[in-house]
Amino acid sequence: MPPPERLIGIVGKTNVGKSTLFSAMTLATVKIANHPFTTIEPNVGVGYIRIRCAHVELNLPSCNPRTGACIRGERFVPVKIMDVAGLIPGASQGRGLGNKFMDDLRQADVLIHVVDAAGSTDPEGRPVRPGSFDPVEEVKLIQAEIDEWFWGVVKKLWETKIQRSLHSTVDQVDLLARSLSGLSIRKQHIVEALREVDLESKNLKNWSLDDVRSFSLAVRRLSKPIVIAANKIDVPEASENVRRLVEVFGKESVVPVSSLAELLLRKLAADGVVEYLPGDPSFRVVDEKKLSGQYKRALELIEESVLRVYGSTGVQSLLNKAVFEVLRLIPVYPVEDANKYTDHHGNVLPDVYLVPWGTTAKELAYMIHTDLGEGFLYAINARTKERVGEDYQLKYGDVIKVVSAKSRR
Repeated sequence: MPPPERLIGIVGKTNVGKSTLFSAMTLATVKIANHPFTTIEPNVGVGYIRIRCAHVELNLPSCNPRTGACIRGERFVPVKIMDVAGLIPGASQGRGLGNKFMDDLRQADVLIHVVDAAGSTDPEGRPVRPGSFDPVEEVKLIQAEIDEWFWGVVKKLWETKIQRSLHSTVDQVDLLARSLSGLSIRKQHIVEALREVDLESKNLKNWSLDDVRSFSLAVRRLSKPIVIAANKIDVPEASENVRRLVEVFGKESVVPVSSLAELLLRKLAADGVVEYLPGDPSFRVVDEKKLSGQYKRALELIEESVLRVYGSTGVQSLLNKAVFEVLRLIPVYPVEDANKYTDHHGNVLPDVYLVPWGTTAKELAYMIHTDLGEGFLYAINARTKERVGEDYQLKYGDVIKVVSAKSRR
């Protein structure tokens, strides 16, 4: 049983570059097959977080990824990404494609809110002169729609499902978790939300609607946290707006992005025109003959306006922030041979599992296979060759061999 799939939702109003960002994130620079996901819907694709591969630190010549890729020592690990239908004011009441948007939204674990940092679209998504609209207000408007939708769903569940079960002997946290599971809310989210709004000790029977709303907003922030993609940084008017977005919402919540620059670089890399890996601070032209005057000027602008100013296009940083900082996942490498770092086929470091911070060695064993978890004896930290127990908490980049009384069927 592999780690639970985490879904990153891309949200925002229309014409802010949402689809361009989705395309840039899901366009592979190399042919990558055998993705690990069971089904991919039309608006769902596979993106890749980037980490320094453990084979480099272990002084191994190479590795053999079963999914994703390892290029120049950089490991690209797949994650699911959903392009959610565009939002407009009133979407929480079903305006526009609001119903479709909200149905998609409930599945996501973290949201990337794409904002027009150039201020070149009005609240309805219509093009206007750059600098005409305030992206800070855009963030507030769209996130208010998300909160209102979430509150509406929780309120309906409260009135139709939760209140009817208050007479039961079910633990209150379990009742809330079970009732809200359709929103991809886990028990830990419930516990943290109750603590945050000081409702831990208040019986559900005594909750007011204000209590329900406070809880709803808290659990939304925890179960569907938002990272702001300040897009269109290639437009001059974006510079001051990025500064203001960071000032209002915090550096930890805002990533300057040029999805258009990233998409062009990835396409040219796929065509063999430039050498570029997602997240790199620069690129190198490798085939001048394929580079038309139009593309040459575009690359000059990317270098001058994006890479030199911001250090990258921001797209890879955005994905990594969503996975590692917001969802607080860490990469670990399960192996079967702790000395050679291989599986039973001899593949070196074939898998990377993205697991929550605090995951134990025994929990990892269950993720690999139920039998390994049930028969868990101990694990071996392959980096140090030390034996660790079931309560050992995995660390970033751990290479772990599970020793079990039961073998995998």
